[in-house]
Amino acid sequence: MSFAALGLACGLLSAGAVQPAFAIQNKPFVAPVQTTPPKGTEAHVDASRIDYDQKRKIATATGRVRLTYGPYVLVASRVVYDEVRNTFSANGSVVLSEPNGNRLLATQVEISNGFKEGFARHLKALLTNDVTLAARYARRYENGITVFEESHYTACANCATAKGDPLWEIVADETVHDQNSHTLRHKNPKLKIAGHTVAWLPYAEHADPSVKRRTGWLIPSASSGNTYGLGVTTPYFWALAPNYDLTFSPLWTTRQGPVADVEWRHRLATGQYNIRGYGVHQFRNVRAPGDGTWRGAVETTGDFALNQDWHYGWDATLQSDRKFLDDYDFNNDDLITSEAHVTGLWDRTYVSAQALAFQTTVLDEDQNRMPVAVPYINGDHTFADPVMGGELGLSWSFYRLERDTAYSPFAEVAHGTSQSRGVANVHWQKQLITQGGLVATPFASLRGDMHVSNNLPDPLVPGLTSDEQTSVRVLPTSGLDLRWPFIGSFADGQSVVTPVFQVIAAANETERDKFGNEDAITLNFDHSSLFLEDRFTGLDRYEGGSRINAGLTWTFLGNNGGFLRAAAGESFHIGGTNSFTSTSGLEGGKSDLVGAITFQPWENLGLSYEARVEEDLSDINRQEAYLSLTFDRFSGSFGYIDIDAEPAYGRLTRQRMAGAEAHYRLAGNWSLFGGLNYDFIEERFQSRSLGVEFDCDCMNVKLSYEASDSLDTNQTDHRIKASIDLATLGGTSVSAGF
Repeated sequence: MSFAALGLACGLLSAGAVQPAFAIQNKPFVAPVQTTPPKGTEAHVDASRIDYDQKRKIATATGRVRLTYGPYVLVASRVVYDEVRNTFSANGSVVLSEPNGNRLLATQVEISNGFKEGFARHLKALLTNDVTLAARYARRYENGITVFEESHYTACANCATAKGDPLWEIVADETVHDQNSHTLRHKNPKLKIAGHTVAWLPYAEHADPSVKRRTGWLIPSASSGNTYGLGVTTPYFWALAPNYDLTFSPLWTTRQGPVADVEWRHRLATGQYNIRGYGVHQFRNVRAPGDGTWRGAVETTGDFALNQDWHYGWDATLQSDRKFLDDYDFNNDDLITSEAHVTGLWDRTYVSAQALAFQTTVLDEDQNRMPVAVPYINGDHTFADPVMGGELGLSWSFYRLERDTAYSPFAEVAHGTSQSRGVANVHWQKQLITQGGLVATPFASLRGDMHVSNNLPDPLVPGLTSDEQTSVRVLPTSGLDLRWPFIGSFADGQSVVTPVFQVIAAANETERDKFGNEDAITLNFDHSSLFLEDRFTGLDRYEGGSRINAGLTWTFLGNNGGFLRAAAGESFHIGGTNSFTSTSGLEGGKSDLVGAITFQPWENLGLSYEARVEEDLSDINRQEAYLSLTFDRFSGSFGYIDIDAEPAYGRLTRQRMAGAEAHYRLAGNWSLFGGLNYDFIEERFQSRSLGVEFDCDCMNVKLSYEASDSLDTNQTDHRIKASIDLATLGGTSVSAGF
């Protein structure tokens, strides 16, 4: 008898859900099990009373009937099985539970024709992805067709209107589920939100939840921009095979006509790649007449495994001109980096080889100054056997870089037209811990560099460049790191105070004028870099001379989970040539003082502050402060930075900015959010945003205003954005610039 319920449930439960949305986290749909329990499986019936009419061969179970057939459970008030007609019926609050968690609720269920056909009245299917499908009647036919009359589909498990109706639902006169083609077809479907019809179609169809990918139209979106006017994107997905597909997403614009957007995705046994191409034949030129009417771009990414140790891949972009992707709102980055790479990681060895190319999208920047690096190789190996009781390693780096135009971007930084650099570094360290808890770490390294540079700019004569120059140098370093933690326990928590003392002796940095500085331009001296062996950010520079670094760290861990962390220290140059110049904080015999503090008394409040100040406390050269708050309805953060100019290290002007973000939850599921960034030096807002959001388990709606300043046009881009996402259905968005 239970197999009849199984047959109907499999037809009904598989018909209700559709493919999941992208913006809302949905529970996964678990497909119903449509196989028959093994032959010989017995049906177990528990009921208050069971009667059997021997003459008519009809069995009737009444009371609270619980029928178990394999993993399926049917509960009803009355169950009747007609042995002659081979029909089965159940009524009175029928509940059928599947092993995957789906449940079918109905007032009446009937099965006939060898359990291949069925009928249900006033049914409601509760699926594992929180989807509910309700219908006045449902009939299942032998050919795999199930027809739902007066159907209601929704994914709102908890969100409801004041009347108790689902926040949104699709109401149709008839829904047909074809299990052979795995398709749901709706007749006169209406999308209702809060009880009001907002969309209607005479006919609609889509794949059932058992289908992961299927050819068809995706939900369109709208946008606007200064270049193309009003635009509508109508994506079409073409599932060519289980492992590759095409997506056509043409942008239909009022000013420039159609803009092609085609993406190819392909998954192979060892990895995957995609290629996305754009193109337009413009109705009118946007910028200079020489820009032409044909514009476009190609983007591609890939990642593959050669074996368990080696991977290779790429991420490349090529566009017809600098502003195409930005003009059509595909990508507004100021710098586009294209790269191909091979990486290996096994045992104690890591190797990375890259090819890099850079393209500026800022109109007043010279593309001829942008480099191409082929190859750029880095590697590291740690030897398995100890050497003198410590750890011995070997690291290496090599690049070959070319550009069309030599120039000097910052003070004491020169870029030639080409440069090759090779670095090999043997490094050793050993950690010792005394009985008193002192942690001593002696370390040493021997580094060898070779540079070959062409056309380096002369720092004294503008426009004059040097011939090819070759530089070879050997740079030894040795040092000792001492840390002595003192631990104390108190009623409110545990305290750890650790004095740190470090002495380093290194060879002087030599022959800097014979090669360019490509990877060590920036310098951020703060508490996190105080105890580094070399405080430059790259290998074209080397911190020479002898110095002492001293500091103190303190951590307090509260019993309630809160904590306080603080650190402070200073560096002293005691011998040799100092590699740093003014505004670095490391020039002279004594460095600036650096310190930081992080305080989180409880989980909803966090404070942090770090600073670099003159040793006599006469001036603050760098400071950053952050605050985060989380309360019942409010969450937000605030940040402030003030950094002096460092012309020799890539920061030509002082930076002084503040930024804040906030989110406030209103009544129900409504909330307000916003943010801003203000530049005190320029005396203007860099960006600001304000919006309202409705969010619940089945629906997300956002309406926001955003304004951001353009780097190369000194104009502000104002934009209104709106989006709606419905769980299991998908979403659409509108973006309008002005």
